[in-house]
Amino acid sequence: MRVRWRGFQSPLADEIARLHAYKRALARRYHTEERMLRLFDRYLVEHEVTERAAITPVLLEAFLGGRPRHHPRSYNHLLGVLRRLFDWLVRQGVLDRSPLLATARRETARRIPYLFDAVQARRLLELAARLPDQPRAPRRGPTYRTIFALLYGLGLRVGEVSRLTRADVDLERQLLVVRGTKFGKSRLVPFGPRMATLLRDYLALRPPGSAATEPMAPLFSFTRRGPIHPGTISQTFHHLLPRLALPQPPRVAPPRAHDLRHAFAVGTLLRSYRTRVDPAGRLFHLATFLGHVSPSSTAVYLTITAELLREANRRFEGFAAAALPDVAS
Repeated sequence: MRVRWRGFQSPLADEIARLHAYKRALARRYHTEERMLRLFDRYLVEHEVTERAAITPVLLEAFLGGRPRHHPRSYNHLLGVLRRLFDWLVRQGVLDRSPLLATARRETARRIPYLFDAVQARRLLELAARLPDQPRAPRRGPTYRTIFALLYGLGLRVGEVSRLTRADVDLERQLLVVRGTKFGKSRLVPFGPRMATLLRDYLALRPPGSAATEPMAPLFSFTRRGPIHPGTISQTFHHLLPRLALPQPPRVAPPRAHDLRHAFAVGTLLRSYRTRVDPAGRLFHLATFLGHVSPSSTAVYLTITAELLREANRRFEGFAAAALPDVAS
């Protein structure tokens, strides 16, 4: 039976609530972190911890060790949430020092994303366009073709595409307004003529005067209950994968819908090298385009490929030839 949430109850209840309010004031969604702090709060209550002084390194080690988080990344995420909580308590003068002494686990097997090339992405869009309609899913082919085009062509997240409304598409200025992103902020995403044509053709399929043409109507929806769920988009992507017959490079994870965003990021950097644009400067633009807080977050998406290495090497050779003196005898 699910226990009804009644608020934080531990000796740190007020401080956790203030931290949560502070994060929300910064426009952070903070949903995942809040769930983890609820787990920690309940752990303290269940173990009858009534004073802050009783929150010791041993207790925190027991809490971390008792969570079913076998993957280092998941464990480190929980550890990071706790570390930021106690750092906050120290800065607020609630504690003299942090009792958290645990260290992060080493990540030895990081996921290498599958990077779609232009031919594979085009094939995905062709297959999506041929998806048959279903009784509760009219215009299924054009809908998923447009969705996957936005994921690959503009690097949007699956959830961002799902939340788009009719009002978020500005065909005149060729802009998308992406609201409620991962970091709680909105951004403008420009697109080119081909994407404008694709969106215009998709919108033209909607019956004139229907509820689907209202400004706040979901851009991608089959029913009146709301937008297509991100999970449904991912399921459709995986349904099409066997028909793509993609090669599986060694040590590369099986493709997923989010990998289309990775492919966009790597492709953008690759074009920077080929067009003689400074890739370091372009990284700041790319971070803004993708909706990242900083370029360091964007760097996670930049898987080093053979093409990138060749272009970087060509750039270096050109720089070295101009910078080194002629030593030929």
